[in-house]
Amino acid sequence: MDKQIKLATPIKIDGVEVKVLTMRKPKVRDMLAVDNIPGQAKKEITLMANLCEVTTADIEDLDMDDYEQLQETYQSFLSSTPKT
Repeated sequence: MDKQIKLATPIKIDGVEVKVLTMRKPKVRDMLAVDNIPGQAKKEITLMANLCEVTTADIEDLDMDDYEQLQETYQSFLSSTPKT
């Protein structure tokens, strides 16, 4: 299940104004893909870019309040898994 994040401050991607990013549900392979990246911030930015199918530069252009929305959305995927 994908989730949409409405940006408070739109960004430009390939010259087009983007007001909404869509984040897909993470998989284990997404964590493995960033495992060897040094630095927690760079690792997280790369993970967010992969999940939203944009570049790391696009994520770096976000205002912090919009980036926090990405973090919250990511966490919501992790916490929504039913425990048995």
